[in-house]
Amino acid sequence: MKQLIIVFLLIISLKIQAQEKKEETKFGISFSGFIKSDLYYDSRQTVNIREGHFLLYPENQKLDFNGKDINSKDQFGILSIQSRLTGKITGPDVFRAKTSALVEADFFGNENTNFGDVNGFRLRHAIIKLNWKTTELLVGQYWHPLFIPECFPDVVSFNTGAPFQPFSRNPQIRLSQKINNFKLIIALAEQRDFSSNGPDGASTKYLRNAVLPDLNIHMQYSKSWNKQNEFLIGVGGEYKQLTPRLFSQADKNLKDGKDSIYFTGKDYVKSFAVALYSKLRLKPVTVKAYVVYGNNLFDLVMLGGYAVSSTIERPQLKYNYSPVNNLSLWAEFATNGKIQAGFFGGFTKNLGTGINNTGIYYSRGVNINHVLRFSPRIIFNMEKFRIAPEIEYTAVQYGKEGSDGLVNSNLTNVSNLRVLLAFYYFF
Repeated sequence: MKQLIIVFLLIISLKIQAQEKKEETKFGISFSGFIKSDLYYDSRQTVNIREGHFLLYPENQKLDFNGKDINSKDQFGILSIQSRLTGKITGPDVFRAKTSALVEADFFGNENTNFGDVNGFRLRHAIIKLNWKTTELLVGQYWHPLFIPECFPDVVSFNTGAPFQPFSRNPQIRLSQKINNFKLIIALAEQRDFSSNGPDGASTKYLRNAVLPDLNIHMQYSKSWNKQNEFLIGVGGEYKQLTPRLFSQADKNLKDGKDSIYFTGKDYVKSFAVALYSKLRLKPVTVKAYVVYGNNLFDLVMLGGYAVSSTIERPQLKYNYSPVNNLSLWAEFATNGKIQAGFFGGFTKNLGTGINNTGIYYSRGVNINHVLRFSPRIIFNMEKFRIAPEIEYTAVQYGKEGSDGLVNSNLTNVSNLRVLLAFYYFF
């Protein structure tokens, strides 16, 4: 009898261990990603990031002694730095919420002065999520709230629609609440790889020294039917506050014989943005559209920033700032299936500062009136392999900025034609 009891207890013990092991196998990390190689040709020199890979727009004319445009020289490149590795992590519930995490990196390189570490392994996303029935809490580095993962350009180019589409990944805390077909999103964000411009160049310190995080709120409505059909519409807003200087410096202090005298300064740049976006997915086609109006959008890889509007010398040197306004919109049409034909169109317009300023700018595209882009593509999907040719035509109207930041004189049109061929292998 004792032997039977021992055998019975042993069987129960082994069964419990097997069940525990089975439960443990539900949690862990799974890897996915893709290898991507881009071959591209540009008809002229461009304003870009990472050896021409991340294209923004063509360079302005630069005339030599004989009046020939130096920047009209074409170029060709091959890069694989967009290749990506993603780790999805699952774990046990906490606070009655399902837990998950994600970490993702590519070889685009890390932020530095010269962008010299191309091929460097770089963090893209690193998030922790807690999901209740209708509520989600996200903490970590993820897309900026003005970048909508459900509604962004599916272009082949690495620029993902920039400078027409807000493009940035930010450390943040984000709370999402579903109410039937509606979803409310509130987020507080800081800056990391994509930062605002200022007196010391692009840096995260201007937002950090302002203490107040980048504030965002969105309201979305979505509905799906027949499994393959989906509709989304949303509106969102951003409020951002920067501290460009901690002090001001005046020259020739005659009291103590030193060259400079310093004053503490806490002057802010206050800016906002409003976005409206929509997506309609049917079985044969997907249509998307996005429009954003705002100012000081430099950190989102868009036109704009801010200017010094005036200085006050007494009783101490003080700077006043005015943000540069910008309107940007894009639309995209694409077929669905193994062979996908698509067309992207974008337009962005520099609307100036609205008031006269000193001509000192911390901005992108100060001498640009507007940028226009048309981009047709076709994507061939074959199991885990994809080949995708794309043509990207981008035109810019350069000129001389006025005292109010508007560019409406000495106008010159330049354009670039990029021919891109991309190879993917997914895993």
